[in-house]
Amino acid sequence: MAGPGARAGSLLVLVRLAAPAAPYCTHLGSEAPGPATAAAAAAAAAAAQPRQARPPYGTRKPHARRDEEGAVAAAAAAAARAYSSHAPAPGTDNKSFLWARYGEMKRLVQDLLPPGVCNLLNPSTIYANNEISLSTIGVYGFDYDYTLALYSPALHSQIYNTAREILVEQYKYPKGILKYEYWPNFAIRGLHYDIAKGLLMKIDAFHYIQLGTVYRGLKPVPDDEVLEMYDGTHHIPLHQASGFYGKGPAIKQFMDIFSLPEMTLLAVANDFFISNDIDYDPIHLYKDVTDAIRDVHIKGFMYKWIMQDLEKYILRGDETYAVLHRLAKSGKKLFLITNSPFSFVDKGMRYMVGKDWRDFFDVVIVQADKPHFFNDCVKPFRRLDHNGDLQWDKINKLEKGQVYKQGNLFDFLRLTGWRGSKVLYFGDHLYSDLADLMLRHGWRTGAIVPELETETKMVNTEQYSQALTWLQALTGLLERMQMFHDPESKKVLQDWMKERQELRALTKNLFNPQFGSIFRTCHNPTYFSRRLCRFSDVYMASLSCLLNYDLNYTFYPRRTPLQHEAPLWMDQLCTGCMKTPFLEEMAHIR
Repeated sequence: MAGPGARAGSLLVLVRLAAPAAPYCTHLGSEAPGPATAAAAAAAAAAAQPRQARPPYGTRKPHARRDEEGAVAAAAAAAARAYSSHAPAPGTDNKSFLWARYGEMKRLVQDLLPPGVCNLLNPSTIYANNEISLSTIGVYGFDYDYTLALYSPALHSQIYNTAREILVEQYKYPKGILKYEYWPNFAIRGLHYDIAKGLLMKIDAFHYIQLGTVYRGLKPVPDDEVLEMYDGTHHIPLHQASGFYGKGPAIKQFMDIFSLPEMTLLAVANDFFISNDIDYDPIHLYKDVTDAIRDVHIKGFMYKWIMQDLEKYILRGDETYAVLHRLAKSGKKLFLITNSPFSFVDKGMRYMVGKDWRDFFDVVIVQADKPHFFNDCVKPFRRLDHNGDLQWDKINKLEKGQVYKQGNLFDFLRLTGWRGSKVLYFGDHLYSDLADLMLRHGWRTGAIVPELETETKMVNTEQYSQALTWLQALTGLLERMQMFHDPESKKVLQDWMKERQELRALTKNLFNPQFGSIFRTCHNPTYFSRRLCRFSDVYMASLSCLLNYDLNYTFYPRRTPLQHEAPLWMDQLCTGCMKTPFLEEMAHIR
């Protein structure tokens, strides 16, 4: 077995050969080079140190620290030189040389990943896109649905089944559609839908379709057909086709957790007509499905189901109580702004928090009509009495214990004085809840992303860690060996490219066989990730994550290197800075 020094040097070479793109979102920082790769480099650095007890870093003398840092750097450089030969030795053919390098990398990945490399990510972590100190936050605001109240997956199947029945009974669609049961794991949040073409797809942060994730109905569309439909490209000009809020006119983005049954019903309806060879208008179908889903919400079906069986549909209400209790006890101001009606919110909050739930909140606003609440000043506030009936008196102040309807943010700011970065508002919808508050009003924002819990558990598995680490190492080999142009070498590189595609498919399918992770395409962040990191200062799986942090805690975003930055410290070595081929040979240029 290799000693600690050799292990450290070899692992640093593995990091060097991996060539990932810098991540957008901090919880994916370890995913970019592979959680295993990052952990391996860190573990290797630790393994290279003597085993005897050492004084804390800050207590050691400066010259001792410099000696240690120099030794680590020298070991890394020596290991890099040992593996930096880019030409075969005399008498060795190119094909043998390439496969020898492949074998070296394979052994490094298989043998030198330290034990315990998995479980690096905690699903209860709060991730920071922007530095924020809770000590500066005096006012906490909340959305209701999927923020204060988390719902069970059973709600999605109910929404789907009812909207499907509306399509058949009210819109007179063929009864054959009723045979399609709800497919819980078909779609993921953040997908785009081409309305005229009837295509559901995943788009990355640079507006490119991820090939292999385009579905017409319930079946994937071949890559060459996708390119043909989009005039030889898989780039979508979303600023023209989708608009800022992702609502069209040509392409719709599904950002809401409630949109999962809508995407599934769209796919089912398309699939029925295609499978039965029935001509139809995709635009008209989209409108009908959207209207059917809207009726489920507007006509109160969903509210009725939840209120009739709170225990079945509402999850983890005790955690909501714990968060509100802690914040109120610490003297923080709390407010609620939701689009849901008061009777529905009241019933849910009584179940989760208790009959005196309004005592926690300084302001309660229902049926707010977000996002319009945040960007126009037309609707005035109206007060509701204890029976929920509308009162018509003019609102000159927002009082604790009262419930208000509609209104607008401009009056809210004027009446409360809660402005700027002392306010932190939590919501699940990046557009309706967070975008305007961050971009126009300077509030701090927190995104609730329930999918984080399952995705981080997958990232922590040994299968994913090993597959992704080898994928990144193989990508590094392809980057560094691409100068070999003879026929035999090209065949080797083609074999590697094929294996790389298979590894990409494997790591994608572990999250969702149709569309993969909501956060990443093969190597780029998704469009959803881009919006998440643009519109939220912090993000987490649920509000209960706040219980893990002191209310004076400062969240620091992980510094991930830009592509042109040189590795200056160990965490940069672990996140993919050493991506440029022949880096040591180019040192003289500087």
